[in-house]
Amino acid sequence: MEQQNKDRIILHCDCNGFYASVSLLPYPELKDKPVVVGGSSENRHGIVLAKNEAAKKYGIKTAQTIQSAQRACPDLIILPPQRDRYEYFSRIINEIYNSYTDLVEPFGIDESWLDVTNSYHLFAKNGKELADMIRQRVYYETGLTISVGVSFNKVFAKLGSDYKKPDATTVISRENYRDIVFPLKVEDLLYVGRNTAETLHRLGIRTIGQLAQADAGMLQDKLGKHGRDLHIYANGLEDSPVLPFDAKREVKSVGSGNTFYRDIAGLDDIRPALMVLSEQVGLRLRKHGLYANGVQITIKNPAFVSFTRQKQVNSTNVSDNIYKTALELLVKNWNVKMPIRALTVTALDLTAEKRVQQLNLFETAESQDDTKKENLQKALDKLKEKYGRDTVQSASVMKTDLFK
Repeated sequence: MEQQNKDRIILHCDCNGFYASVSLLPYPELKDKPVVVGGSSENRHGIVLAKNEAAKKYGIKTAQTIQSAQRACPDLIILPPQRDRYEYFSRIINEIYNSYTDLVEPFGIDESWLDVTNSYHLFAKNGKELADMIRQRVYYETGLTISVGVSFNKVFAKLGSDYKKPDATTVISRENYRDIVFPLKVEDLLYVGRNTAETLHRLGIRTIGQLAQADAGMLQDKLGKHGRDLHIYANGLEDSPVLPFDAKREVKSVGSGNTFYRDIAGLDDIRPALMVLSEQVGLRLRKHGLYANGVQITIKNPAFVSFTRQKQVNSTNVSDNIYKTALELLVKNWNVKMPIRALTVTALDLTAEKRVQQLNLFETAESQDDTKKENLQKALDKLKEKYGRDTVQSASVMKTDLFK
């Protein structure tokens, strides 16, 4: 694809079956056998985290329980997750990308955007030729394969890397994007999740082409700003920059979750569980210098059904405030006698500074008290950093057996 009309040349490089492929590197003899990467059934993290092509043929899916995957494929081979190795190979592959441009923006551990507009000519005749060159080099240096999308914006480049797998290059240009993109399912578009897709389906929108031709005002009425953004994406008008590799990324949410070694039920279990998770969230917020303006809880029951509720809050990074909001959400929206397999507490709508609130006399005193709490927590953070995170704990947390 030659550069025309000052179009950018954006690559989206996506590692094929990254977690399974990395885990299989030391075991070449297992390459053609059904293999999944999964947690242990014994400590109740028994779900499929990744699978290879052979396992896909048995209908095994990510997030499926190990037990059900084994029923589908009795000869299934299970390898444990290896986070250090994933991070190592991610770093090596991104170093390769950085040798072609300084505009490399990771999108998760296994995929990155590259803006090669001003550098491709140093290595190749066009974007496709450079993409093929990068694919060959990644395989030669790591043994892993990648698929690459080449386009004039980030959204279409990602569609390109998904279009043909594994180990392929797809060019989506201004000349061919309607032929390639418009017939695709609307779910294939970046940022169209399950709930958004269901809303679009109810509107009779099932392909990206139908989304592109829909009325932008109607989409905004149904989906808010997100609807208008998706209309822009579908029409190839997305123009966000590819950030430099070392650019500071915006933190949009901070969460902490845990799958318990036994089901929990009742407030005696729920309170310490929420307290530990809220303390972890608050610690991370303070570490990033951020304030939450919303709190969300996610509950997963023993049948793996998830339930989510959230609430706006006054700007805070105080763990106790997060905990109280999380507890309120749970008690108001969940029968506390019902068993819970996993819990997650998430801080939402993050800002670098506290949002100004319209305060009355009593709220002013409350705000001053909140500042004191924040200062106290920062002092405790320093103690925990110096002497260990268990240096200061509440009595209820010390008594619980949930976090072995």
